[in-house]
Amino acid sequence: MTTVRRRTTLLLVAGAALSLTACAGATAVGTAPTTTDPATSWSIVTAAAQGQTVNLWMYGGDDRGNAYVDKILAPAAAAQGVTIHRVPVADTVDALNRVISETQAGRTDDGSVDLVWVNGENFRTGEQAHVWKCGWATRLPNTSYLDNQDPLLLNDFGTPVNGCEAPWHKAQFVIAYDSAKVTAPPASIPELLTWAAAHPGRFTYPQPPDFTGSAFLRQSLYGISGGVSAVPSTYDAATAQPLEEKLWARLKAVAPSLWRSGQTYPRDLTALDRLYADGQVWFTMTYGPATVDARVKDGTFPATTRILALDGGTLGNASFLAIPANAAHAAAAEVVANLALSPEQQAAKADPTTWGQYTVLDIAKVSPPLRSRLEARSADSVVPPFSTLAAQSNPELSAGWVTPLEQGWRRSVLGG
Repeated sequence: MTTVRRRTTLLLVAGAALSLTACAGATAVGTAPTTTDPATSWSIVTAAAQGQTVNLWMYGGDDRGNAYVDKILAPAAAAQGVTIHRVPVADTVDALNRVISETQAGRTDDGSVDLVWVNGENFRTGEQAHVWKCGWATRLPNTSYLDNQDPLLLNDFGTPVNGCEAPWHKAQFVIAYDSAKVTAPPASIPELLTWAAAHPGRFTYPQPPDFTGSAFLRQSLYGISGGVSAVPSTYDAATAQPLEEKLWARLKAVAPSLWRSGQTYPRDLTALDRLYADGQVWFTMTYGPATVDARVKDGTFPATTRILALDGGTLGNASFLAIPANAAHAAAAEVVANLALSPEQQAAKADPTTWGQYTVLDIAKVSPPLRSRLEARSADSVVPPFSTLAAQSNPELSAGWVTPLEQGWRRSVLGG
């Protein structure tokens, strides 16, 4: 969901974050997290939320995600006295830019962003700028359905969540291929790159900093370095250098064998999916496996599409909902975030015909009927069950890795 434009904009956000954290005065906005009093009664929150409209800023390029919010989540919120106004953005950083700029302008309690679908770099940047409301997420009644020891829910790309965002759904990075054409599928990233060298033009990946292309870099770093244990989760330039050099050498060596001889790369996942659907390349990839099933079912992808089983597993993470510290309708935002965590909403969102997003709930804590819905999977699904995918889930690297990897790829592979 990310384009090249994200990097330039994110640099502006980082600069704004530094400006905010440098502000003087103990009460200045942006100098410390806004923490909700955990003793505040939930009934007080719901009462304050009545009649409020929540401006939910979220990536607008996913039609199924948009439809879920508009047709399922919004009506359920309306029944609780809250209106959801979905604000589509091309990139989540656009929402963060708005929060930071409004905070700098002195809008301390009437910001135009009430709730954000966020994770990774954007959450960390906002956390460093102290623009997130904190402490509220742990008091939501529906957190009782969570596994409080689940590492994916405790840290967001290495940044502790600390009650500053509520989990929404989980995701797993997968690589898909056409089994009619790839009869001996590779079982690791090194094998995949060897396969690409032997089959010129049939493999490529989105150009970082596209979200999926960036994920491919992190997955490749694990694969080429020798696995999760060989890569420190926190970025340190001196430690990272030999690992990065090995990664760039391998990706640079295979580049001439990629689609269009590596002279150009698909600008984003949509472009890669189009190449795969047209049969120009025989692999695609995504951090949203349910989309693979959807595109097989609607005939976009070949029926012979399968998911690559990589030794050592693949990246896994969680997406969250965050409330800016200056949100105008924070109470209603909490109500929506709590509603989104309900077993009923999690089951609706997990339905492959709706959105197909994996639940963040502890299945054992959910009633049997809803548990069945959360685990439902069509018999003709080409994607393995989430429990299978997540069994060898690789932890995401800290957000500190993301920019160095993207910049290193541009410098050493694209420009090398």
